[in-house]
Amino acid sequence: MTEAEILAKVREIVSDKLGVAEEEICRESDFIDDLGADSLYLNEIVYEIEEEFDLRVPDEDFDSMRTVGQAVDYIYNRVCDDRDR
Repeated sequence: MTEAEILAKVREIVSDKLGVAEEEICRESDFIDDLGADSLYLNEIVYEIEEEFDLRVPDEDFDSMRTVGQAVDYIYNRVCDDRDR
């Protein structure tokens, strides 16, 4: 899976959960400041990411994901790491 494919899926999840148009969501978008997510929505987004990409996001990693790009990079690195094992 490419970073572009991951970004497209994350944009879809975020759009669905927050009601923001996908074209308004970019790598630099901050979940809270730019997209208006609160802690409940962030938990729902992370849950959907975990389900979609079949991975577990520990709390300490969850806390460091402030932007869409950080989430995409995290997923990409985990997916690649899993394939390399």
